Amino acid sequence: MAGEKTCGCGSGKHKARTPEEQKALLTRLKRVEGQIRGIEKMVENNAYCPDILIQVSAATSALNSFNKVLLGCHIRGCVANDIRQGNDETIDELCSVLQKLMK
Repeated sequence: MAGEKTCGCGSGKHKARTPEEQKALLTRLKRVEGQIRGIEKMVENNAYCPDILIQVSAATSALNSFNKVLLGCHIRGCVANDIRQGNDETIDELCSVLQKLMK
């Protein structure tokens, strides 16, 4: 995959991430995973609904933060490189992704 510049977004494309970038993304996801496990335990233990809702909001915020970081990496890497190479289709793809993210 060395030298590949397209992202792995379920489209069959791939992006070679730096070890630092990959570690930062995985760390964020593991944090969210821990939050979700905590929410599951809260439900199992019949925790008070507002307390659960606050934790769900925190997990949602963490996922939104992950999306912002990943989107920034995508724009600075994949999109910028494709535009430099004259591949304007990437702009349409980015617009489509942004519309899905902003639902």
